[in-house]
Amino acid sequence: MELKNYKDLNELEIDTLREIGSIGMGNAANSLSEMLGCEVRITLPEVRIMEYNHAIEWIGGPEAITAGVLVRISGDINGIMLSVQQLDFVNLIIGKIFDKKISTYEELTEIESSALIEIGNIMISTFINALSGLADINLNLTVPAFTVDMQGAIIAVPMAEYGGQSDYIMTIGGNFICEKKQVPCRLLLSPDIRSLNFLLRKLGVTNG
Repeated sequence: MELKNYKDLNELEIDTLREIGSIGMGNAANSLSEMLGCEVRITLPEVRIMEYNHAIEWIGGPEAITAGVLVRISGDINGIMLSVQQLDFVNLIIGKIFDKKISTYEELTEIESSALIEIGNIMISTFINALSGLADINLNLTVPAFTVDMQGAIIAVPMAEYGGQSDYIMTIGGNFICEKKQVPCRLLLSPDIRSLNFLLRKLGVTNG
């Protein structure tokens, strides 16, 4: 039986997606280690299926200002993936690369923004590569887009495109640990329902 909504996912399907999240986030931590020149570990990632409004609260509320890296996915599945970069995460990145700390996003220079785009793109790409490899599917990613805005406005992009199909989005969260400091990592994935059903079939799990 095909899913009609994200909330129809059963426990086996969510566990399978959680395993992909663990592998993808682990790969992202390894890539960050190479870029930052320090060991980066990830706490056990938590994968949830949330309503859009709950997802916005999960990342800190609709009016909180944050940076976001957005990539569109095409190929065997279609969707959008977001890397939400909160200030603690941003300061970890630019602190290690540029030996600098900021108090607001307005202080970011063009080269620092470019570094954040590259980091976001790597995190998304490693997650998608894990997904592609495990499901044996072909996926293409667009050039990443970067924005600094209220979190409610950033989440509005997948809501506008896929909100008509489902009021839910997949959230992947954990903490990166570098030199005993923990910073939050927040990824949001919104494949369309057709793609979600196709993905679950390729992974060998089906609803019901």
